[in-house]
Amino acid sequence: MCAVKAMIVDDSAVVRKHLSDLLTAGGIEVVATAADPLFAWPKLQSLAPDVLVLDVEMPRMDGISFLKKLMAEHPLPVVMCSTLTEAGCETTMQALSAGAVGFVTKPKLGLKTFLEDRSNGLVEAVKAAARANLRAAAAQRPTGPVAVLQAPTAMAETTDRVIALGLSTGGVQALETVVRRLPRTLPGIVVVQHMPEKFTAAFATRLNALCELDVAEARHGDRVLPGRVLLAPGGRHMRLKRSGAQYIVDITDGPLINHHRPSVDVLFKSVAQCAGRNAIGVILTGMGDDGARGLRDMHDAGAVTAAQDEASCVVYGMPKEAVRLGGADDVVALGDIAGWILQRASQPARQIAVN
Repeated sequence: MCAVKAMIVDDSAVVRKHLSDLLTAGGIEVVATAADPLFAWPKLQSLAPDVLVLDVEMPRMDGISFLKKLMAEHPLPVVMCSTLTEAGCETTMQALSAGAVGFVTKPKLGLKTFLEDRSNGLVEAVKAAARANLRAAAAQRPTGPVAVLQAPTAMAETTDRVIALGLSTGGVQALETVVRRLPRTLPGIVVVQHMPEKFTAAFATRLNALCELDVAEARHGDRVLPGRVLLAPGGRHMRLKRSGAQYIVDITDGPLINHHRPSVDVLFKSVAQCAGRNAIGVILTGMGDDGARGLRDMHDAGAVTAAQDEASCVVYGMPKEAVRLGGADDVVALGDIAGWILQRASQPARQIAVN
């Protein structure tokens, strides 16, 4: 099998050297490096790498402008390499929305140790990006105003219902696509998107500005309320709990589950236990199998469930495993998921047929 071919664009020669060594050790062929996008452009066209590893903040042309040019004229999978700063997080969110399919984070302190650490996630991110469905990613990018769907009937038992979503690679664009079409009349929504700390706050802020729903990074003890989306904070697990007649979220530390924290399985399993047939669960694009067993638990507890279909997934991993395990009642294209959620949320739980 041919090795994945990668190109690295970063203004630091030291970073380029260490990233090259790291990728090479991981079985990835580094065909070129460049100090900035202007140097990179002719190499991209002549060498045709499978994946581009792109720094966020660079001289002469910023990463976002270059990414937009790239997606318009020479589309290929891009993994962003960003520092854990507020500005870096926001820029990375813009990049993922503009078409990047993955990212890794560089610490401001201990950078050399990070760059030499084979467990920093870069090799896995590049290999996942090489398998990404660019056509699906391009279809997700908004081209104009998005109409918010209207419920066919009044929401049924809103305070007793909860909607749980799980996403990973390709999830930034996918979640934007879904929530921008959902009305404020929906039951509360809890979401796990695989992200490190600091990035989820920037993502929640971005989503909140794009949709009618109230989107926030979850805090321990937050109530799950109609019209609110709670996004699990990066680096921490989120569980659903009951507090009397109310749902709240429990934010905790703990070990990695399925190599992730937050983990979709952790959230989905708690939703199965606390909400049972009053829940709606959807697993979307992502690498691996996190959330597949949790969605099956929700299904077995009487919840209505769905998985994103292969054609619209950037990476068809998590939904594929959920379908294989029998956890999904329906398989739904990304563009139809908001409507599917709205339809199911408009039906009383006792009337939802579960296969």
